[in-house]
Amino acid sequence: MQNSIEKLQEIVDRYENLVFFGGAGVSTESGIPDFRSVDGLYNQKYDFPPETILSHTFFMRRPEEFYKFYRDKMLCDTAKPNGAHLKLAELEKAGKLKAVITQNIDNLHQMAGSRRVMELHGSVYRNYCMKCGKFYDFSYIKNSTGVPHCECGGIVKPDVVLYEEGLDQQTLTDSVRAISQAQVLIIGGTSLAVYPAASLIDYFRGECLIVINKAPTPRDRSADLLIKEPIGQVFSQIKVKGE
Repeated sequence: MQNSIEKLQEIVDRYENLVFFGGAGVSTESGIPDFRSVDGLYNQKYDFPPETILSHTFFMRRPEEFYKFYRDKMLCDTAKPNGAHLKLAELEKAGKLKAVITQNIDNLHQMAGSRRVMELHGSVYRNYCMKCGKFYDFSYIKNSTGVPHCECGGIVKPDVVLYEEGLDQQTLTDSVRAISQAQVLIIGGTSLAVYPAASLIDYFRGECLIVINKAPTPRDRSADLLIKEPIGQVFSQIKVKGE
C-alpha cells in the first residue's frame, strides 16, 4: 500500500486540476451504512425492499411507510467527516481540487469544509413542501412524526433523488463540465453501479485516472493507479503543500 500512497502523492503534487467522484464508501468510515455491501441496507429485512421504499411511487402512495424507513435508516446527524472528507477539503483550499461530485446525501463534504460540492442525489439536509415550495431543515423532519406537513397543508418531501426520479439538470451540467476539464479524476468509495451517475466519468479526457475502492469496479483496468484500501486511511496519508 505504501508504494501506492507514494504514487498518489506524486500525482497530487504534480497536477493543479483534480476532481473527485465519490460514493457511499466515502462515508462508511464515518459510520453511515452503504446499500450494496454484505451489511448494507439492501441486505437487511424490511416489509418492503429498500429500493421499493425509496421510490417515487412508494413515497406518493405510502408516505407513512416511507418516512418510517427514512427516519430510521437515512437520517444520521451523529456522523462526522473522516480523513477522506477532510483531506479533500484541504486540497480544495490549496487550489488543487476543483470539485467534489458525490452520490452521497449526508452533507459530510460540506461539514469538512468543501465548498464546490455537486450532490447528484440531493441531500437529507434539504426538504421542501410539495405544494408551496417552502424550505424545511433536517431537524424538522427528524423531530416530526408520521408524514411531515407544511403550514400550508402540503406534504414535505426530502430533497433527495428517489428511484424513478431524474437528476437535477444543473448539477449534471456542472459535473460534466468539471470532469471534462479535469487533469486528474479520482474515483473513490463507489462500485460505479448506480446510473446515470456512474456514466458521468465517461466525460473524463484528462491525463490520470485514479480508483480507490475496496471492491472491484468496472474502471479498475483503465485506472492509472488502483488502490483497494479504505479511502479514509488512504487520504489521511496524503500531504497537502503548506501543511
